[in-house]
Amino acid sequence: MSGPLTFDGRVVLVTGAGGGLGREYALAFGHRGAAVIVNDLGGDIKGGGRSSAAADRVVEEIRASGGKAVANYDSVEDGEKLIQAALEAFGRIDIVVNNAGILRDRSFARTSDVDWDLIHRVHLRGSFLVTRAAWNHMKSQKFGRIIMTASAAGIYGNFGQANYSAAKLGLLGLSNTLAIEGQKYNIHCNTVAPTAGSRLTETVMPPDLVASLKAEYVSPLVLWLCHEACQENGGLFEVGAGWIGKLRWERSLGRTVRQKNESMTPEAVRDAWAEICDFTDATKPSSIQESVQTLVEVLSKVETGGGIGANPTAATNPSAAVGQTLPEMSFSYTHMSCILYALGVGMSTRDADHLHFLYEGHPEFCVLPTFGVIAAQSAISGLSGVPGLDIDFTRLLHGEQYLELFKPLPTSGTLTSRAKVADVLDKGSGMVVLLDVHTYSGGELLCFNQFSLFVVGAGGFGGKRTSQKAVVTAALPDRPADAVIVEETSRDQAALYRLSGDWNPLHIDPGFAALGGFKSPILHGLCSFGVAARHVLQRYAGNDASRFKSIKVRFVKPVYPGQSLQTEMWQEVNRIHIQCKVKETGGVVLSGAYVDLHTHTPVSAGPPQTDGLQSDLVFAEIDRRVKGQGQELVQKVNAILAWDIMKDGRHARHWTLDLKTGRGSLTRGSAPQADVTFTVSDDDFMDVAKGKLNPQKAFFSGRLKVKGDVLLSQKLEAVLKDDAKL
Repeated sequence: MSGPLTFDGRVVLVTGAGGGLGREYALAFGHRGAAVIVNDLGGDIKGGGRSSAAADRVVEEIRASGGKAVANYDSVEDGEKLIQAALEAFGRIDIVVNNAGILRDRSFARTSDVDWDLIHRVHLRGSFLVTRAAWNHMKSQKFGRIIMTASAAGIYGNFGQANYSAAKLGLLGLSNTLAIEGQKYNIHCNTVAPTAGSRLTETVMPPDLVASLKAEYVSPLVLWLCHEACQENGGLFEVGAGWIGKLRWERSLGRTVRQKNESMTPEAVRDAWAEICDFTDATKPSSIQESVQTLVEVLSKVETGGGIGANPTAATNPSAAVGQTLPEMSFSYTHMSCILYALGVGMSTRDADHLHFLYEGHPEFCVLPTFGVIAAQSAISGLSGVPGLDIDFTRLLHGEQYLELFKPLPTSGTLTSRAKVADVLDKGSGMVVLLDVHTYSGGELLCFNQFSLFVVGAGGFGGKRTSQKAVVTAALPDRPADAVIVEETSRDQAALYRLSGDWNPLHIDPGFAALGGFKSPILHGLCSFGVAARHVLQRYAGNDASRFKSIKVRFVKPVYPGQSLQTEMWQEVNRIHIQCKVKETGGVVLSGAYVDLHTHTPVSAGPPQTDGLQSDLVFAEIDRRVKGQGQELVQKVNAILAWDIMKDGRHARHWTLDLKTGRGSLTRGSAPQADVTFTVSDDDFMDVAKGKLNPQKAFFSGRLKVKGDVLLSQKLEAVLKDDAKL
């Protein structure tokens, strides 16, 4: 068992400390080492009169027992004066116990303006003014403990105390908000509703009960709540006679009483009244976020036809979310956003080859390809309104990320993104949501993101474990890395990266990070993602952003700003396998990762240049199909196909159709890694595409030459089907 609680070095202000509960608090704090400001106006219970005698007597008692105390006779409506007294006497303020109070009991019909205003001025406004005067001092010293004094009348109501009960419940609301705002500064605020013998309670209790309910049965709770070892914050406690109980709000499961596109009626409320008021399996919301979230879920269910009877807290069906689309999102940005992102992932003017990502006046100014995740990332928050999903965002982890570019990103503009729940998987210990996001500029597809999101503890709903819709990671080659780049992140890396739109306090607020179990704020996973992609561009593409096709990573462990990222790379033709580690610990940060590069500029980087070739128009249509059906075609074909188009007996054009990696792509240029290469004249290619020439007949007649896996020619149908549109 630990030792006694002491308050050595702490300075405590107790208002209304001349008698009753306040006196007991002051004596107890003084006995345990605190320096005490004993505040009491010395008036009567109705707020009249003034005297220094009450406060002086308590100060004398504290000093007689060896404690430190000074008296203060100001009204709590002069809050600054009370705190100044503490600063002048002891140099600081650590604890404020708002205890001062008066009574002006009247039945509601007889309550005058004066009765109402005076009660609120002393109880509610007085507590506000005293606490506000102490607040910044507590913030600067990163410590504070505040007690608000409510009452059973405020919690439950009491005849003849409308003014008093309203003020007392107002103090609870004030306390709840101060608990939230003060948390990160180690300022805790709690509320007590004491029952004890005092000048105030003797007006509403029998004399023998007043004598039995001693103030000394309340003060131990107040002292514990004010001790630095107590982490209670935002609590409400009833206390008296040696008993303490904590209160919380309770809410019935409720009932939705309207349907989509129909009016809500009082008859519907009447008919559902029993269920509305049924506290069986009641919930216990503890924040305004929980309250609002219920309404968001109701709106979602009504809009999707849940209607009357839909219970906002009933069990969800995650599988029903598959295929659901989210509202279209818009993202506007300027060149400053692109530069800020580049700085956020570690680019620097120390490297001359970085300047075209950092200077808008550079003749080759462009955007880092991984900026493509920024326009799409806000889609994650839209999952809260998807029918069938019940996501606790505090348990959401970013598992994997895939990004593919179809065109170089513009350096400024407005992009629109359309998101869809591609699949939901049951991993037992959690649920995985695959969120596909397509991003457009002026109707033209720019990039595709697939977010793989893991919701801890949401598994076990009987869903499937795998999905063909997932862009998969890749195993590393079984050999030492071909290249390694080590780069130290800055202490402010996370603070800089968050300016690109990820405002999660986990990456900036030490207190919030500690709640998540981290010793300090951590780096964004997508920042490490951007750094690793940069390293690939630097080593294998000469920092040419147009060479970038796609990237896939799995997030494994966090990185702390200031640690060094070590990117290990293996080249296999145009795929660069990568693994990223923290150099100082050897811990893997990104695994199963790869970057795919273009050999040449993608066809979609500009309009097709025909040069008199009919086939260019066909390949433009194939490119459109790949953008729209790439994942489906990759699954059907699983090969890299190349064409060598001849014109007048000469090689006129090379095309490479990658239906093996990522979501597929068409590039203009040869590909030594192609599984099969077709050599054919421009005219014969058009006849094959239009269905006028059978490919097998063309092959056997020598008009179509095939190098590589001949059997793959059978899969051309998947690419060239519906030839009428070609």
